[in-house]
Parts: sequence; C-alpha cells; structure tokens
Amino acid sequence: MRHPFLHLTLLFLLIFLAGNSVLAGSDQEVQFKDITITTSNTHLLLFGIIKNDKHNELEEALHSGIPMQFKFFIELFRTRQNWPDEELISTEFTHILKYDTLKEQYQLEIEEQKNRTLTYKNLAEAMQTMNDINGFKVIKLNKLKPDNSYELRMKAELYKKTLPMNLHYVIPFISMWNLETDWHTIEFTY
Repeated sequence: MRHPFLHLTLLFLLIFLAGNSVLAGSDQEVQFKDITITTSNTHLLLFGIIKNDKHNELEEALHSGIPMQFKFFIELFRTRQNWPDEELISTEFTHILKYDTLKEQYQLEIEEQKNRTLTYKNLAEAMQTMNDINGFKVIKLNKLKPDNSYELRMKAELYKKTLPMNLHYVIPFISMWNLETDWHTIEFTY
C-alpha cells in the first residue's frame, strides 16, 4: 500500500526548502555602494546607490504589471561613551516603479521628494533613479551638537508580492523573493 500523504508531504517539504535556499542566497545580491554624508546650509544630507543584480527578474515582473518597491530605512544616533546612544531619527521612505503598458513608459514615485513622480521611456534610466538616494535630508543641522559622534544606519528592502491578500504569508514557498541589504553603518563627528 502506498502512502500518498507521505509523498505529498515530502514534495511540499522539498519545494519549501528550495524556496528558502533561493531566498537565503538573494541577500548578497542587493547592497549599498558610494554612500556619502554631507551638509547643506540647513540639513545633514545622505547620498547613496543600491547595487542590485536582479534586473532581469525585476524587469519581467514589472512588465507583467507588478510594481517594484524599494523601501529605505534610515536611523541616526548620537553616540555617547558610557551612556546609551540617543536616537535622533528613525524614518523610512519608498521608491515605487510601475510600468504603463498603454503608454509604454515607466513611472517612478519618490516618496522622500514629496511623492514626486518621474516618467521615463527607458528602463535603465528609471532603474538608475530607483536605486538612488539623492540628497535625502536626514536632520536639521541645528539639532546636531558640534564635536559629538554620530552613527547613521541604513538598510533597503526590495520586495514584490506575488499572491493577493497576503497569501504569501500562508504559503511561503510561492512568494518568489524578498531582497534586502544588511544594515550599513557610517560613523562620523559633526
């Protein structure tokens, strides 16, 4: 007598493990590069670029109508010896890229620029802006104390949902991938 339940269970286990191994290997493919912290007359500014090796898979998903979304997390702490660090800022913002099949153009919404929407005919240009943090105003300079040490932490997540109504939480091996960078830390003195 055969055990169909056992075979089915083994099949689901293999699919689940295969899906998790793909997810585990994906984290290395998205990372920050060329990060710069500088000041304007009034604010501490952040510049940086996401290096992303998943362009082909992203392009396929985008052209099939699934928007791409990068979520950026920024934290700023004043570091103090023999005292806990003081959190000054903890914020997040998103970049959302959509493809309009009728107009054959890409629309990029940049939340940190008051939800500014940019339109591109070329995917490479849209992706370049999608991956870019360009002069994000982290904090007003008058909230920083001179000659103090600070630590800026940043992280990015790129994700897409492949199932409606959060079913990817119920059936985790169906969701294709969630990519994220590690926390990147920059220490500086103001």
